[in-house]
Amino acid sequence: MSDVLPIDQLRAESARFGTQPYLLTQGGDGRPHAVAVSIEWQGDRILTSAGTRSTANVAARPLVSLLWPSIEAVGYSLIVDGEGCVIGSGSEVIVSVTPTRGVLHRPGISADSAARGCGSDCIPLLG
Repeated sequence: MSDVLPIDQLRAESARFGTQPYLLTQGGDGRPHAVAVSIEWQGDRILTSAGTRSTANVAARPLVSLLWPSIEAVGYSLIVDGEGCVIGSGSEVIVSVTPTRGVLHRPGISADSAARGCGSDCIPLLG
């Protein structure tokens, strides 16, 4: 049995992908809003600064995702879903994301993914 917790595995994978994912929020009209951000981990939360539209979206609709594109031509992307909250005000606004799900994803299908019912080649990390 492994002593590595899923959140630690997620933190390690995000470190491999770097500190600049895309933050995906949902606007009031239902459209997705994507912005490049810089993140840092604080315990089990991911912190980032974000602009006024992103922070307004998070405040109104806290379900967010972070997306790290593949770093290899045929590699996996890292997708982290979480619950966001806005901390601070004015120019000192931070978005805090508590991860609820994390997956390495790439097009195609593997035997393991098919057995889990995933239509792509996915490796669940959290959730």
